[in-house]
Amino acid sequence: MTEQKATNISWHAGEIGKAEREQFLGQKGIVIWYTGLSGSGKSTLAHGVEEKLFEKGHLCYVLDGDNIRHGLNKNLGFSPQDRTENIRRIGEVARLFADAGLITMTAFISPYRADRQIARELLKDGEFIEIYVKVPLEVAEQRDTKGLYKKARAGEIKEFTGISAPYEEPLNPEMVIDTAELSLQESVAKVISHLVNAGIISTD
Repeated sequence: MTEQKATNISWHAGEIGKAEREQFLGQKGIVIWYTGLSGSGKSTLAHGVEEKLFEKGHLCYVLDGDNIRHGLNKNLGFSPQDRTENIRRIGEVARLFADAGLITMTAFISPYRADRQIARELLKDGEFIEIYVKVPLEVAEQRDTKGLYKKARAGEIKEFTGISAPYEEPLNPEMVIDTAELSLQESVAKVISHLVNAGIISTD
């Protein structure tokens, strides 16, 4: 639990709530949390789903791991403590986006189950959809356009998930998508189908 350092503060609720914003937008404000190894296809899938949702007239946004570390989390490294703080901040930002009525997607390795659970508990039941973007390590390494795995195996990058740092697979995710077996189009279709079946978006 993160320590509350600020005192003499109170939460101010506006006259317009989440339900009104959802009605205005014609969608549910949720968080779709993509997790998986580097190179698994999290960002590619998230942006593919974003494009499809936008085509259908839905307001959505992708919070991407590298992008967030350029700004909000630029002061964090990759130690276990910094990884936890990275995900804590993202969980809070994603919750705010969902409260605004957006279909919010996060694409982060988020290697620790406890951190993902904390992010889940920020939202109500049905508002957090964990998608495990699963891929064998050897396939992730083959896709390594940045050369990160090669550097990690050479000892040039410390605490690299899957090589010198652990990845804890989700135990009960809402979805598992194996991007070594499914094309991007097939993967996107699976996510969209889940959102329709869950009543997040309509079939229109």
